[in-house]
Amino acid sequence: MLKAVIPVAGLGTRMLPATKAIPKEMLPLVDKPIIQYIIKECYMAGINEIIFVTHSSKNSIENHFDTSFELKSLLEQKGKQQLLNEINGVLPKNIKIMHVRQGDSNGLGHAVLCAKPFVGDDDFIVILPDVIINEYKCNYEFDNLPAMIERFYLTGKSQILIERVNKEHVEKYGIVDCNNEISNSGSFNNISAIVEKPHKDNSPSDLAVVGRYVLSRDIWPLLERTPIGMSGEIQLTDALSMLLKTHAIEGYHIKGESLDCGDKMGYMKAFFEYSRQHQTFGSQFHRWIKDTVAAV
Repeated sequence: MLKAVIPVAGLGTRMLPATKAIPKEMLPLVDKPIIQYIIKECYMAGINEIIFVTHSSKNSIENHFDTSFELKSLLEQKGKQQLLNEINGVLPKNIKIMHVRQGDSNGLGHAVLCAKPFVGDDDFIVILPDVIINEYKCNYEFDNLPAMIERFYLTGKSQILIERVNKEHVEKYGIVDCNNEISNSGSFNNISAIVEKPHKDNSPSDLAVVGRYVLSRDIWPLLERTPIGMSGEIQLTDALSMLLKTHAIEGYHIKGESLDCGDKMGYMKAFFEYSRQHQTFGSQFHRWIKDTVAAV
C-alpha cells in the first residue's frame, strides 16, 4: 500500500493568533483536533503508513497520537469506558506514524521532499492536513481518496483532487486546466496545466486543487531540482507542472465538498457544520442556532 505524506510543519499564519502556541492541525472541530479527521480519512482509504513532516513547535501532534498511560489508567479507575474507548481510538492499531523534521519553512515541495528517506523511490500520497472532506455533506466523504488510489493503480497516472471554486477566489489555490472537458462529481479529466495562485484574470479555470494527491515516483527527481518559486518557496505545484511535460496527470472531481480549516472563515464553517451534526450534541446545538437566529 502507498505511504501517505502529511506536511504539518507550517506555522499556520492565516489562523494567528490562535496558532501562536497551538499547531493549526490541533485546533478542535468540536471534540477532536483537525488532524484526527485526516487520520480517519487515511484509515478509511486503507493507508497504514503515515509520514508527518513536522517542525519543532509541533510536538503536541506527536503527543496526541502517542499513548498516555496515566490518562488511560485514570479513566479506567473512574469507570469512564466511553471516554476510554475514544482515547483508544485516536490512532487505529494498524496505522504506523513516522516523523521527520523540515528544518526550514521552504514550501510544500520541500516538505514533501523531506519525506523521501521514509518513502524511498516509490509512489506515494500527499494529504494536506488543514483541508478536510465534509463528512456530513453527503455519503461520499471516504470515497475520494480510495477512488484516486484505484485509478492510479489502473492507469499509472498521478491523481489530484479538484473542486470548483468561485472565480473571485482562485488566487488562494493551485488551479488546474482540464481543457473545458465535461466534468461531474466523481469523474476524471486529463490536466493540461497547473498554476499556483493565479490572478483571476489569468486563471486557466475555476478548478482548484483540494489537497489530496496520489503521485508517481517520477515526481521525486523533479522535486529535487524544482527552483524557488512563489513566496520564495519550493512549490509542489511547480514540480507537478514539470511532470506534466512528460507524464499525464488526472484531476478527480470531488464527491461532496472540502472545508479549508487553515482559513478563519473556512474553519468557522467547518466548526458550525460539525457542531450541528455531532452525534451527542448536534440536535441541541441545531435548536440553539434556530432560536438564536429567530431572536435576531
